[in-house]
Amino acid sequence: MPKPKTATGSARTRKTAPKSRWQLQTAKARFSELFRRARSEGPQLITRRDKEGVVMISDEQYQRLVGKAHQPQNLLQFFRESPLVGIELDLERDKDEGRDIEL
Repeated sequence: MPKPKTATGSARTRKTAPKSRWQLQTAKARFSELFRRARSEGPQLITRRDKEGVVMISDEQYQRLVGKAHQPQNLLQFFRESPLVGIELDLERDKDEGRDIEL
């Protein structure tokens, strides 16, 4: 059975690039191994005809990417960690005089 190709690249891209490349049919046949590698080794690239691709990552990596792991626990924490803390906001409103309406 062919082994998945290892992704190559510069030191910078190796940190974020998928660790292994899988053809779709190989990924389907060896899904358990693909799953295990995504959890233990990092992102796994799955391609179809070397054109289209998806990346399988662990749930922990996904949570970091979408930011759920860094969401505040409550509203007070949200305001305390806001990037707008300390910024002066002008909350004054012009007095609304209303409109004249013909009846």
